[in-house]
Amino acid sequence: MKIDILTLFPRMFDGFIHESIIKRAIEKGLVEINLINIRDFTLLKNGQVDDTPYGGGSGMVLMCEPVVRAIEKVRDESAKVYLMSPQGQVFNERVASQIYNDTKHLILVCGHYEGFDERIKNFVDGEISIGDYVLTGGEIPAMAITDCLTRFIPGVIDAESFQNESFQNNLLDYPVYTKPRDFRGFKVPEVLLSGDHQKIFEYRRKEQIRITKEKRPDLLK
Repeated sequence: MKIDILTLFPRMFDGFIHESIIKRAIEKGLVEINLINIRDFTLLKNGQVDDTPYGGGSGMVLMCEPVVRAIEKVRDESAKVYLMSPQGQVFNERVASQIYNDTKHLILVCGHYEGFDERIKNFVDGEISIGDYVLTGGEIPAMAITDCLTRFIPGVIDAESFQNESFQNNLLDYPVYTKPRDFRGFKVPEVLLSGDHQKIFEYRRKEQIRITKEKRPDLLK
């Protein structure tokens, strides 16, 4: 999978792409992540990419020219382009699966300041939000979406781990434990020490249902 991230602040992604699972996925050639600086596409000599809004109001608005030129530079026939926006479709496991299965080349456009010139929306396929709150820019949402989608790629994480994660089959994940068996009186459930794989499977399934009922009953609907 190829992911292009259009941003005014590419250095914000330094740790994200150079650490942990994402780094290993890139090194293995399982995912290609490119950072494109929107400022490189402005026609103004001073590098300006935003301006004051028509009609008045506070803040600065990202201009059409640099954003659209950046999109057109990296877009190909297989690409889907999404703006990071609190007005967009809320991102979840279902949306992530749909994007992964339908998209070979994903372009994520990170806004900043007061937002995008409305006309930019004529050049994208949609808008995505990671929740009902507002951030200072689209970089953190782009990281979250990229991280989530990368986990779908075969070979990035263990297949069994992926199948048992939260939100698979609309259930939250079961509780997990490691050594020591007894930590200050809090003990590992005996069934997990039994070696009986069928009983362990049944226990974990029941725990998934219990936890989902307690914490996210809306998922069971």
